[in-house]
Amino acid sequence: MRKEYAEYLLKKTTKDYNLIAQNYDRSRRIIPLDIKELAGYARPGEKILDLGCASGRLFEVLPKVEYYGFDISKKLIEIGRQRYPKAHFETGNALRLPFEDNFFDKIYSISVLHNIPSKEFRLQSLKEAFRVLKKEEFLILRVWDFWRRKKGWRLIFKYTLLKLIGKSKLDFFDLFVPWKNSKGQTVTERYFHCFTKRGLKKIIEKAGFKIIKVWRAGKDPRTNIYIIAQKPR
Repeated sequence: MRKEYAEYLLKKTTKDYNLIAQNYDRSRRIIPLDIKELAGYARPGEKILDLGCASGRLFEVLPKVEYYGFDISKKLIEIGRQRYPKAHFETGNALRLPFEDNFFDKIYSISVLHNIPSKEFRLQSLKEAFRVLKKEEFLILRVWDFWRRKKGWRLIFKYTLLKLIGKSKLDFFDLFVPWKNSKGQTVTERYFHCFTKRGLKKIIEKAGFKIIKVWRAGKDPRTNIYIIAQKPR
C-alpha cells in the first residue's frame, strides 16, 4: 500500500470513529467474557495502557490499577473521561505514543491492530508499544479472525477480486466493513486488515516481542485471534 493512501486511511479511521462514537459506545456497553478474562493478566497497582481504548470499558474489569486510555477518537475519549473520572485518557494515534520508554507494566490492544493500515504502520505501532512497555512485561492483544466468519469470507473474496482486477488501492486481505445505523443504512465503512494467526505472530515477533501464547476462540460472527507477548530483558 502506498504511504499516502495509508495516511489517508488513518485520517478516515479517525473521522469514522468520531462519526459513530455514540452508537459505537452504546453497542459495547456489555463487556464480553473474553475481555474480562484478559483483564486477569493485570495486577493491582500496575500502570496499564489500554491502547485503542474507545470509551474505556476495560477500566471496569481491571483490578485497582493506574489506567491510561489512549484512542484515535476524541469523541470516544470524551465519553471515557465523563464515565471514568479516575482514569487517565489521551487522544492520538498509535504510531507516536506520548509516553516514556519502559513506562507501562501491561499493554492491552483489544481489536485495534486490524484497524491500522499498511504493514509499515502496523509494525511502527507495535514498536511503539514495545518501547513504552517495561522489560519482561506483557502485551495482551486481540484482533478479529475474519477467516472464521462467514461474512468475513465474503468480504475477503470481494476485495481480493477487486485487487486482482486493479480496482482497489488496498493491500491483499484488507477490506472495508459497513457500519449501519438502526435503520440498516450504511453510515460509513471502516478499514480492517484480515490477520492470519501466522501473520500476526510474525509481525509481533518482528517488533521485538517474544510470543508466550497464541490461540483462536469465539463463534461466528465473533471469532478472534489472541496473543500474549513479552518484552524480553
